[in-house]
Amino acid sequence: MIPFLTVFIKSVILILVLTLIVAYMVYLERKFLGWVQNRYGPNRAGPFGIFQSIADAVKLILKEEVFPEKRDRILYFIAPVITAVSAFIPFSLIPIGSKPVIADINTSLLFVLVIAGFSTYGIVLGGVSSGSKYPLFGGLRSAAQFLSFEIPFLLSITAVILQAETFSLKKIIESQHIPYIFPQFAGFLVFFLAGLADTGRIPFDLPEAESELVGGYNTEYSGIKFAWFFLGEYAHLILISSLIVVLYLGGGNAYFIPLPSFLVFLIKIAFVIFIFYWIRTSLPRVRFDQLMKFSWKFLIPLSFLNLIVVSIFKVVL
Repeated sequence: MIPFLTVFIKSVILILVLTLIVAYMVYLERKFLGWVQNRYGPNRAGPFGIFQSIADAVKLILKEEVFPEKRDRILYFIAPVITAVSAFIPFSLIPIGSKPVIADINTSLLFVLVIAGFSTYGIVLGGVSSGSKYPLFGGLRSAAQFLSFEIPFLLSITAVILQAETFSLKKIIESQHIPYIFPQFAGFLVFFLAGLADTGRIPFDLPEAESELVGGYNTEYSGIKFAWFFLGEYAHLILISSLIVVLYLGGGNAYFIPLPSFLVFLIKIAFVIFIFYWIRTSLPRVRFDQLMKFSWKFLIPLSFLNLIVVSIFKVVL
């Protein structure tokens, strides 16, 4: 009973902390976008607008929801929940510091990939169940985009597993005497770009292209259900950033810098998220045909090449 209670308390704390982090990730992103694009960010709710995220959350919770008449009642309700929950659960296995937050299993990487993959179902079901053509197009785009980029995404991870000879995230970190970004830079590049597409970030935010699809898969959502989608999107961004740190940047390994591993891990995640923000401010959205060609004609061949090179060096050395 005591272990169950401990896990339950840790899970509640993890959810609350992640929700707070997501809220202020949005605030920091809006401030950074405002600074880069020479305009104001949030500056009204509290000093420097620091309470804007809280104000937005309260507004979404209290806002009256509007439901489309032709929706599928069950799928329409569970779609945003799937997106958010599937982005939160994997954090229980991420080694933040010297050990995972809640549990440590030998196949933690497989577990994270399987659970995180369910977020795609939430987005697709949200578009299909809304009973409107714009969410439907957004959901279909999501399915095509995520399936296309999942191939190079998994191939790049396979190369890391091959070099580390383990499915454990903790052991992958321990095996990195030098960060894998150096021997597997091509794999890192593939993983990073596929992660951009997997999170639906600019320049690959085609499932919610407002110029073409109004709001994409979440057009017919409002209030708290829209907040669930929003929460899942940013939690997924943190998850992808965490996997980049674990698989390619050595996790909490400080490498001759006298800092606690927990702090090193957070600094690395913050840097990766900053790169995501920087890309959003700098690049325009690509066309959908360009998106698909980029995956099938560039990322997939590059990921196969990286896997072959890693395999050869593994056999020779």
